[in-house]
Amino acid sequence: MKVLIAEDDVVSRRLLEAMLTRWGYEVAVTRDGVEAWELLQRTDAAPIAILDWMMPRMDGVEVCRKVRQRGQEPYIYLLLLTTKGRKENIIEGLDAGADDYLTKPFDPHELQVRLRTGKRIMTLQAELIEAREALRVQAMHDPLTGMWNRRTILEVLGSELARSKREGLPVAVAIADLDHFKRINDTYGHMVGDTALCESASRMRTLLRAYDTIGRYGGEEFLMVLPSCTSQDAFKLADRLRLGMSQEPVKIPGGTIEVMCSLGVAASDTIAILDPTALIQAADSALYRAKAGGRNRVELATVTDITSHITSTHSVLYP
Repeated sequence: MKVLIAEDDVVSRRLLEAMLTRWGYEVAVTRDGVEAWELLQRTDAAPIAILDWMMPRMDGVEVCRKVRQRGQEPYIYLLLLTTKGRKENIIEGLDAGADDYLTKPFDPHELQVRLRTGKRIMTLQAELIEAREALRVQAMHDPLTGMWNRRTILEVLGSELARSKREGLPVAVAIADLDHFKRINDTYGHMVGDTALCESASRMRTLLRAYDTIGRYGGEEFLMVLPSCTSQDAFKLADRLRLGMSQEPVKIPGGTIEVMCSLGVAASDTIAILDPTALIQAADSALYRAKAGGRNRVELATVTDITSHITSTHSVLYP
């Protein structure tokens, strides 16, 4: 584990560096509080810092205050070293944000034990952050395909529509539905169906633009948010995706299967619409026509599709 030393006295600084290196720590050394504060603001800052109280330019207590006022993760464990041993000094140091306090001249074994305590705390914090991030990823992603889940892709759509309103740019959505997916599950089993879903998701991601977003909307349906896309641009993009999906069969144990999809597309340039529900419902109506028209095709939402859903949404909200 990395430890930062801030000590202006040359002898004390070298002694600390030698001891910590011998104990197996990676050591970063600074000569005053300003240097220490600069290093502690970096993204790769040491998780533990040993700060001398009395230093030029900025003392250790002030460094503690600045670190705590910054209030950013990850937490930094701060250990103050000082010749001041009165009770009010200890209170001042701890009140400034120090986690521990050691008076000079210190006993090396005591310092080692206190550092070990700090190391345990920082290791526990790292584990908690890792667990929290894992939960955050699970909450935002579909567990099977690894794509954004329904809630997250709808949040993305809301953000893009807000940006579209600010910047005056169109935004489109496309809903893709795998054709005859129930037949795949019934014929080959759900394990093969899962393979087809995952491969389809991977192909869609590859075929979209870098700034497009895709999520699993439900079952075998995928919702794509296409920024700065007119209805015609979105139609062309969706058709390219459709063709790319069907070019190669999906490999399964013992052979291959054909996987194709139908898509419905709706865009805000067809009619000035910034309501996500109406836009998705219009794309869904277009998808229904694509399915009814023979599948493996793209249909573009009409003005009627969009206005009818605007009307129905409005009537629900304002009866």
